[in-house]
Amino acid sequence: MRTIVLLAVSNLFMTFAWYGHLKYRSEALWKVVLASWGIAFLEYCFQVPANRIGYGEFTGYQLKIIQEVVTLIVFAVFAYLYLGEAPRWNYILSFVCIIGAVTFAFWNRL
Repeated sequence: MRTIVLLAVSNLFMTFAWYGHLKYRSEALWKVVLASWGIAFLEYCFQVPANRIGYGEFTGYQLKIIQEVVTLIVFAVFAYLYLGEAPRWNYILSFVCIIGAVTFAFWNRL
């Protein structure tokens, strides 16, 4: 559980680093790049411990798959609340397909 919480916090920072600047398109690109780097440093402060703690309980592949699912969940909430973008049916169906792939990846643990 610690791994997933750390991954969620990590992905929150990374989502803001990658997409938070979209609301500030008039800012100079060099400014948003520097700001994104600063935010990304915080992302690493959570991502690296998450992987270190989780490895052994999960395989490297499973850690990556978990991270991608967490990323999608965090981004979906971010896009809705911060960017004001409502999810469309095809995005939701895409997420369902990814959840199916995750279930298949963890099949031996079920």
